[in-house]
Amino acid sequence: MKISLKVLLSMGLLSVASQELFAQAKPKPYTEEDFYEIKTIAIPDEIKLEAGGIAPMPDGRVAVCTRRGEVWIIENPYQLNGTKPSYTLFASGLHESLGLAYHEGSLYCTQRGELTKLTDTNADGKADIYESVANWDLSGNYHEYSYGPVFDKNGDMYLTFNVAWVGYGEGKLAKWRGWLVKVKKDGTLEPVATGLRSPAGFTVNSNGDVLYGENQGDWVGSGRITHLEKGDFAGNAGGLFWTKEPDSPLKLTKADIPDTGEPMYEAAKKVKALKLPAVWFPHALMGISTADMIEDETNGKFGPFQGQYIVFDQGQSKAMRMSLEKVNGKYQGACYPFREGFQSGTVRARWGNDGSIFVGMTSRGWGSTGKALFGIQRLVWNGKTPFEMKNVHAMPDGFEVEFTQPVNLKSAQDLASYELKSFTYKYHHQYGSPIINQEKTPLRGIIVSEDRLKVRLVMDNLRKGYIHEILASGLVNDEGQPLLHDISYYTLNDIPAGELAKITTKATPVAPAKPVTLPAKKEKVVVGNFVDTKQVASLLKKHACTSCHAEATRVVGPPFTEVAKRNYTNEQILELVYHPKPENWPDYATEMASMTHVPKADVLKIANWINSLGKKQKPDLNKIENRD
Repeated sequence: MKISLKVLLSMGLLSVASQELFAQAKPKPYTEEDFYEIKTIAIPDEIKLEAGGIAPMPDGRVAVCTRRGEVWIIENPYQLNGTKPSYTLFASGLHESLGLAYHEGSLYCTQRGELTKLTDTNADGKADIYESVANWDLSGNYHEYSYGPVFDKNGDMYLTFNVAWVGYGEGKLAKWRGWLVKVKKDGTLEPVATGLRSPAGFTVNSNGDVLYGENQGDWVGSGRITHLEKGDFAGNAGGLFWTKEPDSPLKLTKADIPDTGEPMYEAAKKVKALKLPAVWFPHALMGISTADMIEDETNGKFGPFQGQYIVFDQGQSKAMRMSLEKVNGKYQGACYPFREGFQSGTVRARWGNDGSIFVGMTSRGWGSTGKALFGIQRLVWNGKTPFEMKNVHAMPDGFEVEFTQPVNLKSAQDLASYELKSFTYKYHHQYGSPIINQEKTPLRGIIVSEDRLKVRLVMDNLRKGYIHEILASGLVNDEGQPLLHDISYYTLNDIPAGELAKITTKATPVAPAKPVTLPAKKEKVVVGNFVDTKQVASLLKKHACTSCHAEATRVVGPPFTEVAKRNYTNEQILELVYHPKPENWPDYATEMASMTHVPKADVLKIANWINSLGKKQKPDLNKIENRD
């Protein structure tokens, strides 16, 4: 005979402890490390391996260049059979080397002002020849970093150059700063595209196309990845100083750029050469300092994401994922969370011979969520497939979301499983941008494929040029497991043509289960200015505050305990969240973005918690009452 839960409760035969066991029947959610492991490569104490470039070699060794101007060769980087790796100093005396590549027996290293070919001619493990392949002008501006080289399939090399930091060195700029350039056979530089601000990571993909990652800053509302073609302008006006040169592929000037704060999509209607990002990485929500990217061409050795890109973020010490498609001939696509927890700022990444990723790291003073000053680690797939949004495709009337595992039909058809909205950023000369023009994107219908690997979301209010957030927190698979990451951001530059979905029956919310009512219980409740730390922790995560701040340790931004020492009022903290003043924190390199999209009530709750830090939270006994 079966006895229902309701009957057991009415008979008093089910204890509160037993009820908790029922509640715990759901499977324990998986974590990122259940699928992708981070393996640390040991570094001798005397070596400061602040990685600027990584170059795996055919024989299994890995070369690493550092911003201190050294190149090290690591033997046994895979630490086979539990043995430690060994290090050999291959080259030294270089100037802030931030890029390295192996090609036809030599290493090519990009210094601040030179591309250098390093060759070991006598096989003693050390470079005998330092050959200048190409060089370029230098200025005193510290922000004029140089990156590369990246080889294409023809053996040609590309370099990218940071533009100077705004406010430092104008009028004394080095040539082709803020540009993507190609190195000609004679060593001269061929300018390809400009509008780059801080192009720390770029790649030539399997189609031969150049993709580069950008950091938030002046003219850059948030991190983004852009496909660069000859004559493109990617948005930052600094590089336009050199369009007057006879070999410049475009003649655009700074005076041609609208500095109105309108969305970049609207500005591109007025400036034909302005190239829209293929994918925006929303600031703090996904990353804060886009670094390297690599395309997955491992034929399944790294999991179910063949043909997609793993994108790294220096400030948040993490890897993200990006999928691309072409709509009307132009790249656009989505980004997704992937793997957090690296030991320092993730700057460089390259595929190992076994399909794992070597990740080179440095905090360099920029700050990062990873506490170490530098390091090198490997990201390894363990063969298990996570339940993820595998891909998002634009449709004429919404999006089609593809999954790595079949979704539970009931959860997929429930409107309450999804939360959809879109937003964008200002395009202006100022540093960064708040989220602007945020609106909800209502669902009109849901179509689940027969194999339950795809869900088509039919929407209202699709907006070209906007980032569309897809939050699917209610989805589970057949085991009851939620998505490992339940959010994606699709950059919708254009809407594809095609047949509109035929919706015969609108999706309806699934009625929630009736809650079990337990006997009333008296509890002590503190009234007044009491801090609900669990609620604040949830708000800090929801609004990505913990991407840059920790309670008591310095990360990208100051710890909350240091903010508390400033004795700001809650209202002053609210004003600083909405209108940051980086001059208040001169020791931090990364400026905080305006967070005006965060509700005022949430900011005030967080501010109240910040101001409680360091104070003993002893409730006033006169303000404690018993409530039924």
